[in-house]
Amino acid sequence: MNNIGGLLIDLDGTLYHGGRMIPGAQQLIEALRTAGIPFLFVTNNSSRTPASVAGHLRAMGIEAKPEEVCTSSLAAARYIAGESPGASVAILGEEGLVEACTEAGLTLVTEHPQYVVQGIDRSFTYEALARASRWIREGARFVLTNPDLMLPSDDGVMPGAGTIGAAIEAASGVAPVVIGKPETHLVTYATSLLGIKPEDAVLVGDNMRTDILAGANAGCRTVLVLTGLTTRDNLEHYQQLTGVKPDEICADLAELMVLLGV
Repeated sequence: MNNIGGLLIDLDGTLYHGGRMIPGAQQLIEALRTAGIPFLFVTNNSSRTPASVAGHLRAMGIEAKPEEVCTSSLAAARYIAGESPGASVAILGEEGLVEACTEAGLTLVTEHPQYVVQGIDRSFTYEALARASRWIREGARFVLTNPDLMLPSDDGVMPGAGTIGAAIEAASGVAPVVIGKPETHLVTYATSLLGIKPEDAVLVGDNMRTDILAGANAGCRTVLVLTGLTTRDNLEHYQQLTGVKPDEICADLAELMVLLGV
């Protein structure tokens, strides 16, 4: 694969499963550094700060720096700041979203916001649903960090940010602006951080419905790795479901390194 301006690399299912590194992940990142190929870790996860994500990677043996992490919270905060610098926002989310909005110069409020920005919020309540839907009906813009309906946990799958967003949408009658994969905002923000155009980027991920569809929607080349959600057995189903095909398919990260020539 030639003329790679930069790589956008998914995390869960691509480089690790929970707290377990996928074989070859450390070698892949080391090889990219040696080859001088720019990259970012790009994740829909809105709860963690970039420093926390980098720490999680380092704990598994994958060298990572906070500035190499691009989250849906960062992209959501920059989206709002780009539309309305210093806007007032009510946050339904966790540390990663609060830090991102604060660092983007947004004004955090608890009443009459210009924007309701929502990510995963494991302390979400009926009262929060009522407030958020009222603000949105009154004219606040509704921004959702990522549409994931479910997320993995040590206790099995749990409701994700998209499930909470669906409740707010139902209560307010307003669909959110969605930032994370498979929409394009997160991908285009990540490419802007690398200083490249989406068509010069290669998005690597394991999920046809989020990673590969987002890359295709944004105009990136895409590489599907069969290390996570998508397998040889369900690939055709997901291709029919999404209406897209990855540009390349690799069985594992070792095969990806051969494809990239690193």
